[in-house]
Amino acid sequence: MHHNVAAVGEFVEGHAGAHNQIFHRGGTIDLARNLPQRQRLTAEVEHLHGLGFDEHDYRWLSADEARARCRATDVLGALWTPHCATVHPLRLTHLVARAALERGARIHEHTTAIRLEERCVVTDRGTISAEVVVRATEGYTSQLPGQRRTFLPIYSLMIATEPLDDATWDEIGLHDRPTFTDGRHLVIYGQRTADGRFAFGGRGAPYHFGSTVRPEFDTDEQVRDLLTRSLHDLFPSTRAAAVTHHWGGVLAAPRDWTCSVEFDATTGFAAAGGYVGDGVGTTHLAGRTLAALITGAHDDELLRLPWVGHRSRRWEPEPLRWIGVNLGRTAAARSDAVERRTNRTSRLWTGLMKLLMRR
Repeated sequence: MHHNVAAVGEFVEGHAGAHNQIFHRGGTIDLARNLPQRQRLTAEVEHLHGLGFDEHDYRWLSADEARARCRATDVLGALWTPHCATVHPLRLTHLVARAALERGARIHEHTTAIRLEERCVVTDRGTISAEVVVRATEGYTSQLPGQRRTFLPIYSLMIATEPLDDATWDEIGLHDRPTFTDGRHLVIYGQRTADGRFAFGGRGAPYHFGSTVRPEFDTDEQVRDLLTRSLHDLFPSTRAAAVTHHWGGVLAAPRDWTCSVEFDATTGFAAAGGYVGDGVGTTHLAGRTLAALITGAHDDELLRLPWVGHRSRRWEPEPLRWIGVNLGRTAAARSDAVERRTNRTSRLWTGLMKLLMRR
């Protein structure tokens, strides 16, 4: 995955030139803002160093070092890694599409896949036949027949402010445009965009019964307000900035939270997915791995990655799925509140994780 970040950058530079506004490698910082968060993040650094990574890969920052990079409130320290970049998603998509077209691919937009059959895709405009069919529909997989319980579609929503002035950015930090998050359970994430906006997102949107996915779920006023309050709590200087954009999308969570890549040469069926929100970079590595599987590159080191051939068990039927997932969402928020108030690790969250991660 470290090499994969660089590979995406090399692709962008090779197709768009060195002075593009598509890819920026600024690293990422994971803030600790209370004692339980600091305990979890320092343990993560020790774990990573135990795997063979060193200070150049993952480093613990003191409170002063962390604030020099990201001046959020209540910072006690942070985990820092340079192995992260931001991309302009639409421009990157267009770049990939042009590269594919130049190599002879055909792209059929505005075409709805209704179901998958052996070596063909049935759409609303006809049937497409192919030697290999790759299912890479991620959070939308649940909309295909027979796939309702394969992945859990989880919504992640974002807001963006108007462009901020230099004085405000001096108060915030993030000068080299690193991405950031913190150690809370209900995930948040943010970045400084190339045009000076603050883009900020997180979980918290409800799971919809029956793994339903609809365009109107891409926004949620309650989550918008929650994200706005969280941004103001982290960076009080943003309170004067107008929130000009709000959007979201669905990601895929397997039952064991483990992504997978697979290919069956006898049926011509291939699949990749289950990235649980880390798909921006992981899809590139999955595509390379699928290419190795499909072309028969048996000595390729990609084929030895642990996700190749991995199978996750299916999610529970409704209404257990709806009850469990929304209970987990509520438990995450309550656990964060308890840890902020008491400076002690939430037992509720610890017990829930043991249940969710049971295989």
